Amino acid sequence: MSAAQNLSYSVIQVVHNFGAVATVGGSLIATRLRDNVTRQRLALLVLTGWVTQAVSGATFGIVTYYYYRHFPDIAGIAVDALGIKMACATLGILLLSIYLWQSVHWTVPGKNKAWISSSVLAITAISAAAFLRWFS
Repeated sequence: MSAAQNLSYSVIQVVHNFGAVATVGGSLIATRLRDNVTRQRLALLVLTGWVTQAVSGATFGIVTYYYYRHFPDIAGIAVDALGIKMACATLGILLLSIYLWQSVHWTVPGKNKAWISSSVLAITAISAAAFLRWFS
């Protein structure tokens, strides 16, 4: 593996990690808060984290394709883990988009459920990442 390829993967991983921090940390913090303005700001942060996760995750595959002319060779548990991560990111993006658009009309219990759901999605995605990493 060339130095340029290693650098590419490293930079992508850093960005991916910051996205993970935003999704997990922002969601968990929001479960403890009740201030709507702060929660709206956290929703934007978490949504940005989810989008970052999706884009940087796809970029891993693009870099591999660029250097090897095929996508990463994964199978079994790694494929399942990737599917779980992709589903979590998709649901997280949808959930936080709807939250930003509609939460002013929601009840407090509804907002709380949204943040618990976002936390579960984020924790599930970051847990699946470990399986993807070690089974690929």
